[in-house]
Amino acid sequence: MPKITRFIFVLTVFVIAIFTSCQKETTNTGTSEAKLVLKFKFDSAQARLNNIGQPQAVAPGNAGQSPLFNKMSAHYVELAPGALTALGAGAVLYHATETSVGGATAIDFEKSTFAGNNETFFSIPLKNIAAGEYEWLRVSLAYQNYEVKYYIDTVISGITIRQSFPGTVASFIGYRSYIKNHTIKNQTLTVNANKAQGFWGFETTVNFGGINYPYITSGQAPAGATTVPNPIFATSPIPAGSCVVTAAFAPGKLKITGNETSDIVIEVSLSTNKSFEWTEVVNDGRWEPGKGEQVVDMGIRGMIPTIK
Repeated sequence: MPKITRFIFVLTVFVIAIFTSCQKETTNTGTSEAKLVLKFKFDSAQARLNNIGQPQAVAPGNAGQSPLFNKMSAHYVELAPGALTALGAGAVLYHATETSVGGATAIDFEKSTFAGNNETFFSIPLKNIAAGEYEWLRVSLAYQNYEVKYYIDTVISGITIRQSFPGTVASFIGYRSYIKNHTIKNQTLTVNANKAQGFWGFETTVNFGGINYPYITSGQAPAGATTVPNPIFATSPIPAGSCVVTAAFAPGKLKITGNETSDIVIEVSLSTNKSFEWTEVVNDGRWEPGKGEQVVDMGIRGMIPTIK
């Protein structure tokens, strides 16, 4: 066989081998199993609900704003067949890591998973979920991070300041969280302790005279102050101090056979409609912490899980 012919022959065999190898890899990748995928969506125009899933306006004497959400974390996800299904008796899909380092068992914040708007929070193979029909979704929310605005109306060194400023809130709404430290936006708070539902951190930067003055603080909301919508509370109550938000699937029940060949995506739309609420001292609809306006609620105001 002439050298050039032999070279072309060897080259052809080599190319065929590579092509066949690539074909095999593509085939293997394409056989991935179907999954149930949960994605978060934050909607400021969604209905504003109370603890039993009924529409609720901002309380008289209070005001609220719809925060711009950065990310959210959940502690627990469950599918419930019906309104009589007790908490924990459905198909539990997800349970975040817990720890007793801080004393009582708590969510281990350091090992939490986070997702932003239209981002996937978690997924699970559909074959791992018990076949059946599920009417309700339960999501125990644990942490939220969002942007708010506050207003300063004061005089400093003879200079009048009447201006809105941006701030970032880190809010722990799970039943209990063990926090080593957490970064609110750019600054980090060291805690090294368990914190009950309602613990929060706040960060802002005020520019005064051309100089940036960073500020960070934290606090604890009163017990029971966080709204947790649950339309089936009468038949399937949740423990006090937890944040197990409950809602029915749309447009109908979620049906799982275990033989699905494509993913089922659940868009978990969370209502942020004036979810950041405070008591008014100055009746102007602006949050003015310098005037003594206290935050009274930072809970999510409803959930719509839509089957895509």
